[in-house]
Amino acid sequence: MYGGLKDEDRIFTNLYGEQDWRLKDALKRGNWHRTKDILCCGPDDIVQEIKDSGLRGRGGAGFPSGLKWSFMPKKSNDGRPNFLVVNADESEPGTCKDREIMRKDPHTLVEGCLVAGYAMRARAAYIYIRGEFFNEAMILEEAIHEAYEAGFLGRNACGSGYDFDVYLHRGAGAYICGEETGLIESLEGKTGKPRIKPPFPANVGLYGCPTTVTNVETVAVAPTIMRRGASWFNSMGRKNNHGQKLFCISGHVNNPCTVEEEMSISFRELIEKHCGGVRGGWDNLMAVIPGGSSVPLMTKATCEEVLMDFDSLKDAGSGLGTAAVTVFDKTVDPIAAIRRLSHFYAHESCGQCTPCREGTTWLEEMMVKIEKGEADKREIPMLEELSRQIEGHTICALGDAAAWPVQGVIKEFQHVMEDRIENSHKYNPEEWFQKSWSGLADGHDNSKWVEEQRKMWG
Repeated sequence: MYGGLKDEDRIFTNLYGEQDWRLKDALKRGNWHRTKDILCCGPDDIVQEIKDSGLRGRGGAGFPSGLKWSFMPKKSNDGRPNFLVVNADESEPGTCKDREIMRKDPHTLVEGCLVAGYAMRARAAYIYIRGEFFNEAMILEEAIHEAYEAGFLGRNACGSGYDFDVYLHRGAGAYICGEETGLIESLEGKTGKPRIKPPFPANVGLYGCPTTVTNVETVAVAPTIMRRGASWFNSMGRKNNHGQKLFCISGHVNNPCTVEEEMSISFRELIEKHCGGVRGGWDNLMAVIPGGSSVPLMTKATCEEVLMDFDSLKDAGSGLGTAAVTVFDKTVDPIAAIRRLSHFYAHESCGQCTPCREGTTWLEEMMVKIEKGEADKREIPMLEELSRQIEGHTICALGDAAAWPVQGVIKEFQHVMEDRIENSHKYNPEEWFQKSWSGLADGHDNSKWVEEQRKMWG
């Protein structure tokens, strides 16, 4: 019923870099088309159109974007300016959608900053980009300069009479700076540690001014929604799950990729249509993490019918998150996979909250024991209890993100954990060792495309 997004409905038309990312080709693709007319609609009408479109945040939480934008004050009584902050940190394991936007279609983001910023009456936008995204930062910086030179940014942006600036700020690679207030702290030059809320950023954010922090993809789709209308956007996907979405699929599929598809497409169709299926066939599927490393995994039985949207995955006991789909076939040790994620969260905890600082370390240590079969079966419910003591007891959501994968593996693979403990003498880590997998070499011949690129670039 859902899926099969038509080419004319795609927003990111240069996702695979078939054209140049620079302004000349961006204009041909429709970027910056009648942007002045969009701004002439006025901030309130833009916010209302985004509300009517049903756009929900693409960074993980799925909060209604128009509603979030409307929280910004319409008038300053004390002279403080409003700011837009774009979260381009993208440190969630398995997630690589925003990177593709910045690398191949940066003007969608730059134009989106102007439209979203104007809707929030912001004086400027700050794009906080992950430190490891060196090439992406270079491209985005150049795209911003091109927009200034063309008169799209700066004083009298697009001839609208509105002054708006865009700044690019490089982070230093901390996962915690993906949390909005941790990001703001880092942007101000402080240690990236989340703030206690309230006050919320819409009241006291960057430099003490009203601020909205939002995701790259969320901002980048705004101009197209305004050009084509809310009714066009909400004609796709189920109720409360409208529009199209970038899905980044990795792991044991025949063709790992990032693809733009309609929301509410079934998981199986997404994998079969765009990824060439699971490595070894559908019956070789063991489990899936459907929305980035911080959501609970799902087994094959759940994947048979689940739809790739916020509500369906929530009902299935997981979440859409960033739509970073990681596929595990039956060669994967689920205990080792989640143990590796526990190590990541223990390493990335900022240490501000005791449940997270101490709890994530204990999660990893207990997962290591269970993986080796050195634990007692009674430690499995203890591990579950520990995760519950972390979940919901921290300033930010990193504690939840660390707890949910562990809760998921206990829910779906407790029998594997118990068997490992009972038969630890049979465990051989070499049998479960995962070699690098980037998809099938045959059946995906891109030599023709490579040759075309060589001719194009000389």
